[in-house]
Amino acid sequence: MAFFGLFGKKEKQQLDAGLDRSRTSLFGKLARAIAGKTSVDDEVLDALEETLVTSDVGVATTLKIIDRIQDRVKCDGYVGTKELNGILREEIAGLMHDPTGVEEPFTVTGAKPHVIMVVGVNGVGKTTTIGKLAHAYKQAGNAVLLGAADTFRAAAVDQLKIWSERVGVPLVQQGMGADPAAVAYDTVESAKARQVDVVIIDTAGRLHNKVNLMNELTKVKQVMRKVIPDAPHEVLLVLDASTGQNAIEQAKEFTKATQVNGLVLTKLDGTAKGGVAIGISDQFQVPIKYLGVGEGIGDLQVFDKHAFTESLFGQN
Repeated sequence: MAFFGLFGKKEKQQLDAGLDRSRTSLFGKLARAIAGKTSVDDEVLDALEETLVTSDVGVATTLKIIDRIQDRVKCDGYVGTKELNGILREEIAGLMHDPTGVEEPFTVTGAKPHVIMVVGVNGVGKTTTIGKLAHAYKQAGNAVLLGAADTFRAAAVDQLKIWSERVGVPLVQQGMGADPAAVAYDTVESAKARQVDVVIIDTAGRLHNKVNLMNELTKVKQVMRKVIPDAPHEVLLVLDASTGQNAIEQAKEFTKATQVNGLVLTKLDGTAKGGVAIGISDQFQVPIKYLGVGEGIGDLQVFDKHAFTESLFGQN
């Protein structure tokens, strides 16, 4: 059995299990699309297009995949349906973007503190993701500090406090109703004074169609830069895979509003819409950095496009 990148046996099995529903759905549709066919003709391509669109890959990315397969069929002269899975897998992997610098994940090699701002709408698993990130960085030997800048909901601060205690990392908070930018400022200032390695800032779970709330993300970034000029070093957008095309719409709005340079896709283990990862990675040219494949503190995987594609297609 082959494993890819940073994946060991446990991680690969966990990813396989997380993508089980997506794999079953995709292959059920694909099997029906090519039933009785011996070659990839226009009818098969039309059926494949419908399969990918209904698997939440997205129209734009689906058309790109179909075009690439058409080019290969023309080039090779004849492609049988038995070869289609392999070609499809290769083309999908070619469209996805791996994060850079993951040879040693959760290792801070640049200036410290390394500041991560986490954004996303309510309910996508943002606070849980922050807790998992904090755990992973701490396990790698880093001193971590959390900032509770989601001050619009008391529950958000409380949830982050629970995670900070669970992971065993300190939390900067001012409570509900405080100025988010002020919390972010205090957090990075405290991190600098304490010589902390990693700072993770939570932000409000904004509705992606509220421009005024989006503008606040810019304010938070500007305030942090008064302490650390190049902060934040990462802006991670957390998306819920189970929302399918709505996740793509959220990505569209957030990438307009702020310089998102990494994506976290959560709740893969509870949905048949794992195909959305393909469309998001391709359309926004922003790498998926992490996958949430469970509720446990260690259930956060560094994204590897080859491992993901192999799991989606059930290949070992």
